[in-house]
Amino acid sequence: MKKNEKGSVKKTDLVAKVGPLKGLNVAVSLWSKVLVLSLIIYAFAWSEHAESSFGAINGWILKGMKWYYIGLVAVLLFYVVWLMLSRFGSIRLGKDTDRPEFSSFSWFAMLFGAGMGIGLVFWSIAEPIYHLQSNPFITPEMAGTPEAAQVAMRLTFFHWGLHPWAIYVFVGLTLAYFSYRKGLPLTIRSSLYPIIGNRIYGPIGHAADIMAILGTVFGIATSLGLGVQQIATGLHHLTGIGFFVMENAEGNLVPSNVAMVTLIALISGIATISVVSGVGKGIRILSEFNLWLSITILAFFIAFGPTRYLLNSFLQNLGDYIGHVVPLSFWSDANKDGDWQGWWTAFYWGWWISWAPFVGMFIARISKGRTIREFVAGVLLVPTLLGFIWLTLFGGTAMHIQLFGGGGIIEAVNQDVTLALYSTFNAMDVSAFLAKLAATLATLLIATYFITSSDSGTLVVNTLMSMGDPNPPVVHRVIWGVGEGAVAAVLLLTGGLKTLQTAAIAAALPFAIIIAFMILGLTKSLHQEKTT
Repeated sequence: MKKNEKGSVKKTDLVAKVGPLKGLNVAVSLWSKVLVLSLIIYAFAWSEHAESSFGAINGWILKGMKWYYIGLVAVLLFYVVWLMLSRFGSIRLGKDTDRPEFSSFSWFAMLFGAGMGIGLVFWSIAEPIYHLQSNPFITPEMAGTPEAAQVAMRLTFFHWGLHPWAIYVFVGLTLAYFSYRKGLPLTIRSSLYPIIGNRIYGPIGHAADIMAILGTVFGIATSLGLGVQQIATGLHHLTGIGFFVMENAEGNLVPSNVAMVTLIALISGIATISVVSGVGKGIRILSEFNLWLSITILAFFIAFGPTRYLLNSFLQNLGDYIGHVVPLSFWSDANKDGDWQGWWTAFYWGWWISWAPFVGMFIARISKGRTIREFVAGVLLVPTLLGFIWLTLFGGTAMHIQLFGGGGIIEAVNQDVTLALYSTFNAMDVSAFLAKLAATLATLLIATYFITSSDSGTLVVNTLMSMGDPNPPVVHRVIWGVGEGAVAAVLLLTGGLKTLQTAAIAAALPFAIIIAFMILGLTKSLHQEKTT
C-alpha cells in the first residue's frame, strides 16, 4: 500500500485545484488541446498540403510498419485467450468482494455500441461486396462468383471478428486491473507502473495519456465522418430533399458538406447532453436502445431476407472463419507485397488501435468487479458472435441479391459506398412500405450509434485528462463533446473521409508502440501478484 499511497499523493498534485482547468491534469489537458487545435488549423488552412502529408505518413505506416501491426494484433489475440484460460483468470478486477455494477444485458449493449457501432453499419454490406470483386485470394476469373463470395465473407469476418475485440480486451483489461485492483489512476500511464514506477506521474506518463487522447479524438472523428455521410444519404433516400446531397465531379449524388456539418452539430449536441448525464443514465439508456433497435433490424433481415440462405451462410461462414483465422492472423503478403493489405487489414488494425484507448477505457469503466476470465470471455466472444450474425444478415442478403437476385449492389457500392445499405433494402422482396420502414430504422440506428460513440469518447478523453476521475468536470465534457464534432467537421470539409482515415492511422502509431510496453507491465504485475 505504501507505493499506492505515495502514488496517489502525486496523482493529486497533478490535478488543478482552482481555475479554468480545475479537476484536470494541467499538462495533459493543455498539450492535448494545443496538439488537436494545431492539427485542425493546419488541416483547415493548408488543406492540400495536409492531405498530402497525412497521406504520405499513412502510406509509410501501412507499408513500412505493416509487419508490426499484423504481429502485434496477432500477439494480443493469443495473449488474452491465454489469460482467460490461465490461472490468472480467477483474479477479480477490483477487490475480491467487488461485484459488477451493470447487468449483463446493459454491459453487452454498451460494449457493442462503443466498440463497433457506426463502422459496422457502414461496412457490413460494402466490404463483402468490395471483396467479391477483388482480393488477393481469388483470380480475376473468380470475381463475382459464389466461390468469391465465400472468400469475401471470410475476409470481412476476419476484419470485424476476434482481432479488433482482442485489442479492446487487452487495453480495457489492463486499465481495469491497474485501476481497480492496484489502486492506480484509470489512465493509460498506470499500465507502465511495473516498468517505470512513480515516473508514470512525470513526462513519460503525460506523453502516454496525450497519445491516447489524440488516438481517441481522431478515431472518433473518423467514425463520426462515416456515420454522418450514411445519415445524409439515408435522409435523402427517405425524403428526396436535395439539401442532403450534392453532385460530385463524376456527376453522382454524394452527401453534401452543408448537410454533413449541420448533422454533426445537431447530433454532437445530443451526445453532449448524454455524456453530461453520465454512464449510468444517458449512455446506458442509449446503448440499450441501440441494442434493441439492432435486434429489430436483424429480425427484419431474417423474416424478409433469403432466410434459408442466411442460416446456411452463418454456419458456413463461421466454420470457414475458424478454419482460416490462424493463417490469416500472420499473413503479411511478404512475397507479393501488394497494396491490398495496406488498404484493408493493416488499415483496419491501425483504426482499431486508434480506437483502443477510447473503447478500452470505456470498457474498463463499466467492468469493475468482473473476473479476468469473465471479462475476456464476455468482451471477446459475445460482441464477436453478434458481429458475425450482423455481417451475415446484412452482407449475406446483399450477396444473395447480387449473385441470385438480379444484381445491382456492386454498381451501387462502386458509385457511392453510402448507397449500399439502402440499395439492399430496395432490392429485397418486400413492399415499398417495409423497405422504407427498414431504411428509416437503419438511419435512426446510425444516428444513435453516432451519439453513443461521441458521448463515450468524450467521457474517455475527460477521464484521461482528469487522472482517471470517473466523473470528470461537466464543463470540460461539454467542451470536448463540441470539440470532437468540430474535428470531424473540419477534416470532412478539408479532405473528406480519406483525410479522417489517414489522421486516425497516424495518431494510432504511437499508441501501438505503447501497447507493447503495456503487455510487459501487465505480465510482470500478474506474476508478482500470484507469487507474493
